[in-house]
Amino acid sequence: MTENKEKKTDNGSLIPVTHNNELVDESVLFERIAVIIEKRKYRAYTHANNKNTMIFWEVRQYISSVILGNKRATYGKYILTTLSVKLVIKYGKNFAERNIYRMTLFAERFSDVKILPTLSAKLSWSHILELLLLKSVEAQIYYAQEVAERNWGIHELRCQISRKAYKRREIANAELSH
Repeated sequence: MTENKEKKTDNGSLIPVTHNNELVDESVLFERIAVIIEKRKYRAYTHANNKNTMIFWEVRQYISSVILGNKRATYGKYILTTLSVKLVIKYGKNFAERNIYRMTLFAERFSDVKILPTLSAKLSWSHILELLLLKSVEAQIYYAQEVAERNWGIHELRCQISRKAYKRREIANAELSH
């Protein structure tokens, strides 16, 4: 049977001692527990982000099929404005009219349902907003795949875009094919 004892330090705090009087290194204990917490928090964040991104995509799909798909532009704009006001009141600023417009762009540009789960699992909404600023669909897909494969944060994505990584790759590929 293991007997646990406690020993007082100079400042009066207690340090656990194992049955054979070996002191537990508090800093190692803290670091290991911090790793467990951070790992679980990251998994929870990733899961929540995935679900949020899917919500945004599905909202756009529904809006598109009900309003925009029927080519009711003027009426659709009015409906989106009033709808976004109600959604913001109930669900927060993520559903402001501007963000609903971004959801629309996202669903249009990333319409392949097969790649959507991968993208939503690896890219945050901030990543997606950065990608939507790009004019070329090919560039958007390139950077999205790079984020997913290389686990780039938003800062790294912005750096790669500003360094024109996609354009440089295109130039290199063109030179190789000649």
